[in-house]
Amino acid sequence: VQLVESGGGLVQPGGSLRLSCAASGFTFSSYAMSWHRQRPGKERELVAAMTSPDGVINYVNSVKGRFTISRDNAKNTVYLQMNSLKPEDTAVYYCYAPISRLGVWGQGTQVTVSS
Repeated sequence: VQLVESGGGLVQPGGSLRLSCAASGFTFSSYAMSWHRQRPGKERELVAAMTSPDGVINYVNSVKGRFTISRDNAKNTVYLQMNSLKPEDTAVYYCYAPISRLGVWGQGTQVTVSS
C-alpha cells in the first residue's frame, strides 16, 4: 500500500496549486480519502475529506471556498485544488487512507506561500 503526493512548491499569496496523491496497493474506490496538513509548530490537522462512492465532502472552515478536493477512481488519485492561497496555508500536506487500524499516510509535499 502506497500513497505518493506531488504538486507542492513555492507560491505567492493569492496564487494556486494543485496537489495530487497517487494511490496503489488497495481498492482505492472503496475508501474515503483525505488531505491533512502540518503547519510549522502546529499539530497535523484535517483539511478536506471525500468519501467514495457517494462523494460526500467535508472541509475545515479555514479553507472553505478556497480549496476543492476531488478524486478520480479510474486513476486511483485524489486531488486538492488550492486557490487564493494565504501565508497561513504554508505547511506540509499529506494524503491519508483509512486502511487497517492505523491507516496509511503519504510522505508529504511542502507548500510554501510567501512573497
